[in-house]
Amino acid sequence: MKIAKLTTYRVAPRWMFLKIETDEGLVGWGEPVIEGRARSVEGAVLEIGEQLIGKDPARINDHWQTMYRGAFYRGGAVFMSAIAGIDQALWDIKGKALGVPVYQLFGGLVRDRMKTYCWVGGDRPADIIAQIRTRLEHGFDTFKLNACEEMGLIDSSRTIDAAVAKVAEIRAAFGSTIEFGLDFHGRVAAPMAKTLIRELEPYRPLFIEEPVLAEQAEHYPRLAAQTAIPLAAGERMYSRFEFKHVFERGGISIIQPDLSHAGGITECMKIAAMAEAYDIALAPHCPLGPIALAACLHVDFASWNAVLQEQSIGIHYNADGEVLDYVVNKEAFAMERGSVKPFTKPGLGVEIDEARVIERSKNPPDWRNPVWRHADGSVAEW
Repeated sequence: MKIAKLTTYRVAPRWMFLKIETDEGLVGWGEPVIEGRARSVEGAVLEIGEQLIGKDPARINDHWQTMYRGAFYRGGAVFMSAIAGIDQALWDIKGKALGVPVYQLFGGLVRDRMKTYCWVGGDRPADIIAQIRTRLEHGFDTFKLNACEEMGLIDSSRTIDAAVAKVAEIRAAFGSTIEFGLDFHGRVAAPMAKTLIRELEPYRPLFIEEPVLAEQAEHYPRLAAQTAIPLAAGERMYSRFEFKHVFERGGISIIQPDLSHAGGITECMKIAAMAEAYDIALAPHCPLGPIALAACLHVDFASWNAVLQEQSIGIHYNADGEVLDYVVNKEAFAMERGSVKPFTKPGLGVEIDEARVIERSKNPPDWRNPVWRHADGSVAEW
């Protein structure tokens, strides 16, 4: 069997799918994308993919190393996201060729179901509380929300008070019947992170995500030393080589590699195993589409230290497209008390509605995240 063709499809709301075809008719699907930079990743996929034509799709390890090490310049968001989507599609083909779900190729299941959590958007507590109530009716009891809006390098007590008041109102509304993580989203710089974490501690969030940007990772152990709240990070880290330095320094309790950004299934299985050696939990980042989510779940089902899976069904970013819009076998993603059961179909287990993908790719939106500015006009972290 040989790889015959790679085709990309940019689709709403902000995703890109990759189809890899073989000369024997087997097809694999991946999801290589950087939110807001889909065209850049698309170019990288097509350029990197040229070297795969005519090759045996089963040699995934060799292909991964060639894609990564075969170029003098490597790593980073765009290249690693391109590799990630190709890698996902190759595992999809391999599982289909062997007639088994991908997790079986890593030794089989370590759990019978995987707990997921829901994003809830909005900055007004009443809106967040209403969203949580709706999702509780569907069996979810774990959530994530943004902790704050933009915050200056040194900001006021009013800004801190406003962020804390929002969290306090949510905790008061639900008590200990729910768990929620708070995403700082890289909006909080090191000078303010220490204060904000301290003020949030009485409300016992499940974790604090990206307490500072990944490029300021030297602050993770310093912040962790002052709080009992688990710190999480990893969505903007792209390889085991970046995670290695974080593991060595300490401070992070939960890692959140993105299966569409951090080199795909091959790389994230290695990152998960490295984390387990440091007693660090795994909770893959995934505000993306069905292929990315399926890839995450296969890693979760084969990784003992996986504790939570982000999923974007109903997320506020998805106004123009939903996770299940492009899926034929929607039942594969059925939630039971907020958990997903293992896929049973071979490969990634997702049947893509190709006709719909092609139709929606004819005029796809170029999604861009907003650019925020501080009161003085300087650019703020979004």
